[in-house]
Amino acid sequence: MSTTTRRVKLASVAPDFYQALIALDETAGAGLDANFANLIRTHASQLNGCAYCTDMHGLDYLHGEGPQQKLNLLPVWRESRNLFTEQEQAALELTEAITLVSDGHVPDSVYNLAAEHFDQKELAQLIALIIMINAWNRVGITGKMAPGHYKP
Repeated sequence: MSTTTRRVKLASVAPDFYQALIALDETAGAGLDANFANLIRTHASQLNGCAYCTDMHGLDYLHGEGPQQKLNLLPVWRESRNLFTEQEQAALELTEAITLVSDGHVPDSVYNLAAEHFDQKELAQLIALIIMINAWNRVGITGKMAPGHYKP
Protein backbone atom coordinates (compact mmCIF):
# COMPACT_ATOMS: atom_id res chain seq x y z
CA MET A 1 0.00 0.00 0.00
CA SER A 2 1.46 3.36 -0.98
CA THR A 3 0.86 6.58 0.81
CA THR A 4 0.98 10.03 -0.61
CA THR A 5 2.91 12.57 1.37
CA ARG A 6 1.95 16.18 1.04
CA ARG A 7 5.10 18.22 0.75
CA VAL A 8 5.41 21.53 2.55
CA LYS A 9 5.45 24.47 0.17
CA LEU A 10 8.05 26.76 1.72
CA ALA A 11 6.79 29.78 -0.22
CA SER A 12 3.42 29.61 1.49
CA VAL A 13 4.19 27.93 4.83
CA ALA A 14 7.49 29.70 5.58
CA PRO A 15 7.17 32.90 3.52
CA ASP A 16 9.75 34.87 5.53
CA PHE A 17 12.38 32.21 4.92
CA TYR A 18 11.43 31.91 1.24
CA GLN A 19 11.58 35.69 0.74
CA ALA A 20 14.97 35.78 2.47
CA LEU A 21 16.21 33.14 0.00
CA ILE A 22 14.95 35.27 -2.88
CA ALA A 23 16.66 38.37 -1.50
CA LEU A 24 19.90 36.45 -0.98
CA ASP A 25 19.64 34.99 -4.48
CA GLU A 26 19.42 38.48 -5.96
CA THR A 27 22.87 39.27 -4.56
CA ALA A 28 24.49 35.96 -5.49
CA GLY A 29 26.37 36.16 -8.75
CA ALA A 30 25.95 39.92 -9.02
CA GLY A 31 28.27 41.24 -11.71
CA LEU A 32 28.73 37.87 -13.41
CA ASP A 33 27.54 37.38 -16.99
CA ALA A 34 23.96 36.06 -16.90
CA ASN A 35 24.58 33.23 -19.36
CA PHE A 36 27.72 32.18 -17.53
CA ALA A 37 25.75 32.19 -14.25
CA ASN A 38 22.99 30.06 -15.78
CA LEU A 39 25.55 27.57 -17.10
CA ILE A 40 26.93 27.21 -13.56
CA ARG A 41 23.44 26.97 -12.03
CA THR A 42 22.50 24.29 -14.56
CA HIS A 43 25.59 22.21 -13.84
CA ALA A 44 25.12 22.33 -10.06
CA SER A 45 21.46 21.39 -10.54
CA GLN A 46 22.45 18.44 -12.73
CA LEU A 47 24.92 17.27 -10.09
CA ASN A 48 22.26 17.52 -7.39
CA GLY A 49 19.60 15.83 -9.52
CA CYS A 50 17.20 18.77 -9.34
CA ALA A 51 15.09 18.45 -12.48
CA TYR A 52 13.16 21.67 -11.84
CA CYS A 53 16.28 23.84 -11.51
CA THR A 54 18.09 22.06 -14.35
CA ASP A 55 15.11 22.80 -16.61
CA MET A 56 14.75 26.41 -15.42
CA HIS A 57 18.36 27.47 -15.72
CA GLY A 58 18.94 25.51 -18.91
CA LEU A 59 16.01 27.36 -20.47
CA ASP A 60 17.31 30.68 -19.13
CA TYR A 61 20.71 29.87 -20.66
CA LEU A 62 19.16 29.13 -24.06
CA HIS A 63 16.89 32.18 -23.79
CA GLY A 64 20.06 34.24 -23.28
CA GLU A 65 21.29 32.77 -26.56
CA GLY A 66 23.81 30.41 -25.02
CA PRO A 67 24.80 27.67 -27.45
CA GLN A 68 22.68 24.51 -27.30
CA GLN A 69 25.78 22.36 -27.85
CA LYS A 70 27.40 23.64 -24.64
CA LEU A 71 24.25 22.89 -22.69
CA ASN A 72 24.03 19.39 -24.21
CA LEU A 73 27.64 18.61 -23.30
CA LEU A 74 27.62 20.18 -19.85
CA PRO A 75 27.42 16.82 -18.01
CA VAL A 76 30.51 15.68 -19.92
CA TRP A 77 32.35 18.98 -20.13
CA ARG A 78 35.73 17.39 -19.36
CA GLU A 79 35.47 15.33 -22.54
CA SER A 80 34.51 18.43 -24.53
CA ARG A 81 36.86 21.02 -23.04
CA ASN A 82 37.41 22.56 -26.47
CA LEU A 83 33.89 24.03 -26.27
CA PHE A 84 34.40 25.62 -22.85
CA THR A 85 36.68 28.54 -22.08
CA GLU A 86 39.42 28.09 -19.48
CA GLN A 87 37.43 30.39 -17.19
CA GLU A 88 34.30 28.25 -17.61
CA GLN A 89 36.31 25.08 -16.95
CA ALA A 90 37.72 26.56 -13.74
CA ALA A 91 34.22 27.59 -12.66
CA LEU A 92 32.79 24.15 -13.45
CA GLU A 93 35.56 22.51 -11.40
CA LEU A 94 34.77 24.82 -8.49
CA THR A 95 31.04 24.16 -8.90
CA GLU A 96 31.65 20.43 -8.62
CA ALA A 97 33.91 20.80 -5.58
CA ILE A 98 31.43 23.00 -3.70
CA THR A 99 28.36 21.03 -4.75
CA LEU A 100 29.91 17.66 -3.96
CA VAL A 101 31.76 19.02 -0.93
CA SER A 102 31.62 15.74 1.00
CA ASP A 103 33.63 14.02 -1.77
CA GLY A 104 36.85 15.84 -0.95
CA HIS A 105 35.99 19.32 0.23
CA VAL A 106 37.31 22.13 -1.98
CA PRO A 107 40.89 21.20 -2.87
CA ASP A 108 43.46 24.00 -3.00
CA SER A 109 44.22 23.09 -6.62
CA VAL A 110 40.59 23.68 -7.65
CA TYR A 111 40.30 26.88 -5.64
CA ASN A 112 43.62 28.22 -6.92
CA LEU A 113 42.68 27.48 -10.52
CA ALA A 114 39.48 29.48 -10.10
CA ALA A 115 41.44 32.29 -8.43
CA GLU A 116 43.66 32.46 -11.51
CA HIS A 117 40.64 33.14 -13.74
CA PHE A 118 38.57 35.45 -11.53
CA ASP A 119 39.46 38.49 -9.49
CA GLN A 120 38.53 38.38 -5.79
CA LYS A 121 35.15 40.06 -6.26
CA GLU A 122 34.20 37.77 -9.16
CA LEU A 123 35.38 34.71 -7.25
CA ALA A 124 33.33 35.72 -4.21
CA GLN A 125 30.26 36.19 -6.42
CA LEU A 126 30.85 32.84 -8.12
CA ILE A 127 31.11 31.07 -4.75
CA ALA A 128 27.94 32.82 -3.57
CA LEU A 129 26.16 31.78 -6.78
CA ILE A 130 27.18 28.14 -6.32
CA ILE A 131 26.12 28.13 -2.67
CA MET A 132 22.78 29.73 -3.57
CA ILE A 133 21.88 27.30 -6.36
CA ASN A 134 22.71 24.43 -4.02
CA ALA A 135 20.20 25.87 -1.53
CA TRP A 136 17.56 26.24 -4.25
CA ASN A 137 18.22 22.67 -5.43
CA ARG A 138 17.43 21.44 -1.95
CA VAL A 139 14.20 23.45 -1.92
CA GLY A 140 13.22 22.02 -5.32
CA ILE A 141 14.13 18.42 -4.50
CA THR A 142 12.56 18.41 -1.03
CA GLY A 143 9.38 20.01 -2.37
CA LYS A 144 9.32 17.66 -5.39
CA MET A 145 8.98 20.59 -7.75
CA ALA A 146 8.17 19.23 -11.21
CA PRO A 147 9.95 20.55 -14.31
CA GLY A 148 8.21 21.53 -17.50
CA HIS A 149 6.21 24.57 -16.43
CA TYR A 150 8.88 27.29 -16.33
CA LYS A 151 8.93 29.96 -19.02
CA PRO A 152 11.92 32.36 -19.26
